[in-house]
Amino acid sequence: MHFLRIGLALTMLTVAAPAFAGTTVNVKLWDKDGDMKPDAKMGMGMPANMSMAVMKIQLDKKVVPAGKVTFDVTNTSKGIVHEMIVVPVADPKKTTLPYVSNENRVDEDAAGHLGEVSELDPGKAGSLTLDLKPGFYAVFCNIPDHFMNGMWATIKVQ
Repeated sequence: MHFLRIGLALTMLTVAAPAFAGTTVNVKLWDKDGDMKPDAKMGMGMPANMSMAVMKIQLDKKVVPAGKVTFDVTNTSKGIVHEMIVVPVADPKKTTLPYVSNENRVDEDAAGHLGEVSELDPGKAGSLTLDLKPGFYAVFCNIPDHFMNGMWATIKVQ
């Protein structure tokens, strides 16, 4: 009987283990060979034709469960450094992030910076694990001009 209880306990741990592991989101940072438009207005919440973006962040999941979320980030660019920052947003269709125009970047502190994978050289990778509550989050590159050239995405945590 004792072995049966141990076996049952081990089975329960094995079944429950994936819940403790969290979720992994694969993130690709890319650009069209470094072509940037200095006057691009493709930041989050702006009415722009995003099919014209020369830089993007691609997430392999758009919705994830609340809890531990690991962002595995790869810079697929051939020649440009990129980074990935995560901030909470109330409504991804209406939110605009606080932008510092003379620096061509988002004000990370004012936006509620939760964490980042700092400057990744081309071909390099990094990861970030956050404990996320239900809601929406923006994921973006904050190297000057990259955000306005379309380098952002959103993810829903539920």
